[in-house]
Amino acid sequence: MTPSTTFQRPSHIARLGTVFVDIIVRPSGAIGLTLVIAHLVLALIAPFVVPYDFTEMNATLVMAPPSSLHWLGTDHLGRDTLTRTLMGGREAILVTGIATPLAVMWGGLVGIFFGLAGGKLDEVLMRIVDAFLSLPWILKMLVLIVTFGTGIEVLIPTLAFFYGIPVIRIARAATHDVVARDFVQAARARGHSKMTIIRQELLPNVRDALLVEGAMRWSWMLLAFSSLSFLGFGVSPPTPDWGLMIADARGFMSFSPLGVLAPMVGLSSLIIGINLTADALAKALGIDRAQKAPV
Repeated sequence: MTPSTTFQRPSHIARLGTVFVDIIVRPSGAIGLTLVIAHLVLALIAPFVVPYDFTEMNATLVMAPPSSLHWLGTDHLGRDTLTRTLMGGREAILVTGIATPLAVMWGGLVGIFFGLAGGKLDEVLMRIVDAFLSLPWILKMLVLIVTFGTGIEVLIPTLAFFYGIPVIRIARAATHDVVARDFVQAARARGHSKMTIIRQELLPNVRDALLVEGAMRWSWMLLAFSSLSFLGFGVSPPTPDWGLMIADARGFMSFSPLGVLAPMVGLSSLIIGINLTADALAKALGIDRAQKAPV
């Protein structure tokens, strides 16, 4: 195979259209993509369609049952549960929507570079990665969040850093599959720099694996963000967030179960949608997600 052969591919737009069709023709992909798109659209239009202000409290309607005025009832402060549920995903989608591409970019580039370099440098890197992965993710993130604060400016780089570390293994594994091929050896023989080889030969061949990994990282990052909010280290009240709503309403579940169930449905439906879409994307791109990364 020659380098020219590697790049004889359909245009990016044509290939994107083919992948999109491959996803939606699969029932799981169609359902997952519909859920994801619905959540994204809702996050954009929620401020304009919610029936009440999410900070509006009414002491006379504390934990009121569902009614024509409050379809999902109210919480322990008399705030409309439907409004806060519809608004609850905006912060999570914003933070993780920025942090996920950052994690895939930095983790992917590091994994590709060290996969190309090989040797002792590659082995040392993987032992460092293994050391990071051996610790519970919640403890690692809480150390930074407690130290630097809980604002978006802290949450985004924290999530991007810790969720980029596993991407290193995926990118390295994909690079090992490509680096021994003839067109990479030919580029080396021509004296191309490592950055040129990465840009022209490796990135186009590991991009699909990184796209699938990025989709999966997004769902895990959403769960992590909501877990941090549940523990009180995510967004600050009165900003509506699904994890924070569950934490606030769990003590009143016997009186007002919808206060817990509504945000749970919102969070779980988005994560399920992302996972279904990621599975369909992996099949459309021919990526084997069960393949293990080399150690």
